[in-house]
Amino acid sequence: MTSPASDPLDLRGVRRAYDTVAEDYATLLPDTRAEAPVDLAMVDAFAEAVTSGGDARVLDAGCGPGRMSRYLTDRGCLVHGVDLSPGMIARARRDHRDLMFTVGSLSALPYPDARFAGVLLWYSTIHTPPAGQARVFAEAARVLRPGGHLLVGFQAGDGTRDLSAAFRRRFGHEIRLARHRYPPDRVAAEIEAAGLREECRLVRRARGTERDDQAFLLATARRVNG
Repeated sequence: MTSPASDPLDLRGVRRAYDTVAEDYATLLPDTRAEAPVDLAMVDAFAEAVTSGGDARVLDAGCGPGRMSRYLTDRGCLVHGVDLSPGMIARARRDHRDLMFTVGSLSALPYPDARFAGVLLWYSTIHTPPAGQARVFAEAARVLRPGGHLLVGFQAGDGTRDLSAAFRRRFGHEIRLARHRYPPDRVAAEIEAAGLREECRLVRRARGTERDDQAFLLATARRVNG
């Protein structure tokens, strides 16, 4: 396994930030209450696509404290979670003792090729800068079996937002953290370049305290025979 410290993308600051807020994050967001019904409809479509294929193994990549891992498990998926933050993984193991969680980087996933029938990237690519996006999607494609499914959730747009003040208000910690917004067409192109085919996308307008539109792309790994 490649450690965060040796990752060329150097996301050690992201790891530190999420280690700092892990306990408060898990307490304030224990489930899917933050998602809109239409968001969860995309997750449900992903779970149905995976489980209907006879292989229910799913990687929740960037799983945090495991709330989406639990949601997918409740819908018949066999979930393994991975996250950069040891603090988040510790909380996930404590709250979901029946599931498996591993510390690891999205840019160097600690799994063999074609291990999973589905990969979920639920707002877990947003801290990876533009130069690292291709690598993250290539890793997701590598661990997907042919015909497997990928679901990506992210904030739509362009440019970077500083989250430090928002995290201070919500979780009460002084951290430094930013997130990157990406146009859906750009994400679709990255997915296509990684060897997957976009099946559908959904973009909804910001609601409540959200500052950006939210985007969700569902894709399928191409089979060997095309």
